[in-house]
Amino acid sequence: MTEAPESPGDSRRGPARRRPGTPCWVSLMAHSMTTAQAFYGELFGWEFRPGPDRLRPYVRAVLAGRDVAGIGRLPPDLPLPVAWTPYLASDDVDLTAETVRRCGGTIGVGPLETGDAGRLAIGSDPSGAVFGLWQAPAHRGTDRGGGPGTPVWHELHTFETANVAKFYATLFDYETERREPAAEPGSESGAESRSGAGSRSRAGAGSGAGASRDDHVTLSLAGRPVAALHGAGAELPRARGSHWLTYFAVADAYASLDRLTALGGRVLAPPRDTGRGRVATVTDRPDLAGSAVPDGQRRSETTGSTSGDRAAARAEAAVIRRRWWRRHSTS
Repeated sequence: MTEAPESPGDSRRGPARRRPGTPCWVSLMAHSMTTAQAFYGELFGWEFRPGPDRLRPYVRAVLAGRDVAGIGRLPPDLPLPVAWTPYLASDDVDLTAETVRRCGGTIGVGPLETGDAGRLAIGSDPSGAVFGLWQAPAHRGTDRGGGPGTPVWHELHTFETANVAKFYATLFDYETERREPAAEPGSESGAESRSGAGSRSRAGAGSGAGASRDDHVTLSLAGRPVAALHGAGAELPRARGSHWLTYFAVADAYASLDRLTALGGRVLAPPRDTGRGRVATVTDRPDLAGSAVPDGQRRSETTGSTSGDRAAARAEAAVIRRRWWRRHSTS
């Protein structure tokens, strides 16, 4: 998981907490914990241990002896969407929860104590996207990040980013950087504007009544990106609404997607190459949730190649994507 530098702490008291606003944990609430554990255990090689008593039924997913995520049971009478929920670190959950309310969000669970796991709350931003807050004295969240089978990135998908970016920047003092809109040939790009300490944005993108394909904001702490906001406009699924999308690292995107479909999952968008790696959007079994899998090996595959080699590699990747998508969309 992308992390910002940690807050200063006294080494005699144990490890310092994560900087407030850093994604520190991700949790899935599923209708069937048994099905969820079987699915993700096979997909990522996770093992499972009991979670905090206060949250049970709940388990921690463990990879190579370290915690990476959590899975709990969604009560059948609770009308909540089944999805991965990111938790953001807080030094004072009660104060942060009150700020959520004052800024137009809601708190649906907590704040409450979870024993050794600390204090948490679950709420939603003004767009309706659900997220968690975590004040962790002992269990600091995801221990292992960056390798296959671990959460590495979180992205909010919403209608437009202007208002929700202000909400999160107020909540955790994020630095916000808006992606520059694609310029027409011969034209100048949008002017840069600044608001608040360390905050950067591009005029004209993500503001107004609608959102464009360039409506994308990166949230950073101390200059290090930790999450992103994406305004989908009319392309946002009406039935799903605003939601956070979690990215899990894999060693090979195509092999992982073959494994996912064999386990009953479904590919929503085939693999595509991005600046962060090869990414596919998927959903797990119908009674679980949705996520994305970036291929962590793409950078090493392309490093050192010439421009001609890169063009050939892109063409080859496009052919492979079409073949893979054709094969799986007809099965």
